[in-house]
Amino acid sequence: MPMRTPILWSEALLNAARKAPGKSEASELAAPQPDPLVPRHMYDSYSELILPFGSSSQLMEEYINASGGIRMGKLMEHLDSLAGSISYKHMLGPGVQTLGRIQERGFYIVTASVDRLDMLTPLNPTRDLRLSGQVIYTGRSSMEVAVKMETIGMGQPEETVLLGQSPQRRQTSALRSLSRVPPSSAEAEALHSFYLRYGQHDEKGENSLDPAQGEQVWMGDTRLEKCMLMFPQERNVHQKVFGGYLMRLAYELGFTSTSIFTRGPVRFLSLDGISFSRPVPIGSILRLTSQILHTTTPTESQFPMLVHVGVKANVVDVKTGSEQTTNDFRFTWCRESGEGVPRKVVPKTYKEAMLWLEGRRALELGGEIRGLRQK
Repeated sequence: MPMRTPILWSEALLNAARKAPGKSEASELAAPQPDPLVPRHMYDSYSELILPFGSSSQLMEEYINASGGIRMGKLMEHLDSLAGSISYKHMLGPGVQTLGRIQERGFYIVTASVDRLDMLTPLNPTRDLRLSGQVIYTGRSSMEVAVKMETIGMGQPEETVLLGQSPQRRQTSALRSLSRVPPSSAEAEALHSFYLRYGQHDEKGENSLDPAQGEQVWMGDTRLEKCMLMFPQERNVHQKVFGGYLMRLAYELGFTSTSIFTRGPVRFLSLDGISFSRPVPIGSILRLTSQILHTTTPTESQFPMLVHVGVKANVVDVKTGSEQTTNDFRFTWCRESGEGVPRKVVPKTYKEAMLWLEGRRALELGGEIRGLRQK
């Protein structure tokens, strides 16, 4: 998986210093005319990676978390890197074994978005893990990659799957976005009923009007922040911060937020979407902000409580103090075994109410997918 840069950072700096004055990056990357388009089969881009957790205790030590499970954030790094490698393999052909110097290829491939990742069963840390995938759709300037993650030797029921939405479904979701159109009448009614029941407690979130339903917490009071300096060790082949690394940072902050909110053990269920608006430069300051967007107690007994979390990544300009959003992440966790404190997140502003409805949609879609799996 060659998505990490193959050259030293010192070499990259030296190459940048050698650029002729006024020479644009576009002219430097100019390449010979590409070969005529050659039809590809899906299996031409197939790639896989084996993580031998069951047979390598040393490898397992690098991935194990505090509760004895596998760090999902690190696996997300691999999934992003694998998807990138599959994309380059599709472009360059199945016979190409290494990416080489990206400057000589004449094109860049970057992650535009991640639609969903659903954990259909918990990961088994005593078994080897296979990550695999291939290109399943191509457009004029983009392609869609499906990646599967499965436990080796445990059979179909033990696998977990990352599947992209169809282009038509993605377009439908975009048209229904609450940033473009108002909520449906059913959603508006659900929001109003929720506000009447839970949104009239005092400013501190105490003295709930319905103690039997647990504690109510204002959405704004669930914010957590983390600021980090982006170092060159986490760069990709384009000399920007590796997208998979950003996914891991966002996942871990989201997990922290969920654990603090539920006050009990939680299990990851799904990655409900990631948008990549712009790259994160090396040396920049990144501000990650997480917030609980929606909570619910579903009818399924195995999920005492579901928590939908949003994590926003902003690059901070130290000279002006302004910020630009680079990524928007959405995750869902469940509280395990009925432990912890029953709590509900309550929006206070219109913007928060739209985020609450977006979280509601994500949880409904996740419930659909898990329901289909059970059938």
